[in-house]
Amino acid sequence: MHRRHLLSLAALPVLSSPARALDAPDGAVVLTLSGRVRLPNRHVQGEPHADFDMPMLERLPQHSYTTRTPWYSLPRKFTGPLLRDVLAAASAHGQSLRATALNDYRVDIPFDDVQRYDVLLARLLDDKPMSVRDKGPLFIIYPFDANSALRKALYYTRCAWQLRAIEVL
Repeated sequence: MHRRHLLSLAALPVLSSPARALDAPDGAVVLTLSGRVRLPNRHVQGEPHADFDMPMLERLPQHSYTTRTPWYSLPRKFTGPLLRDVLAAASAHGQSLRATALNDYRVDIPFDDVQRYDVLLARLLDDKPMSVRDKGPLFIIYPFDANSALRKALYYTRCAWQLRAIEVL
């Protein structure tokens, strides 16, 4: 009976897991994680890093919330994986994250923020992909309406739009 149960489990479809996100990207790389990354899918000059294309990010569990921000006049719906899930996919652990945008804007985010709050790596705005013109393709966003303590300049500055890279320090 035990053996039959194991065989039936083996026949189940494989569910998406964080480790699968580290397959080599097939499409254009939209995010690179570097630094304290333990499950890299590439090495450049001896430093491990994990590259993600959009389909890899789509395979991670998706979350949505609607929140007000200083950048839009009305509340907007943001959708994407939680930043902690993206970091977990690369077994990334550290004290802080240095997020870098396409325009070289850089901001340091305490690693604890992504554990304590549902910080999204938003890839959709109001259920549509974000263009570079509309702060995309990726936007780090905090759930401002879920916690009034987050409605401060400190947290607004940690929201990097047009995100291209995160260094785990």
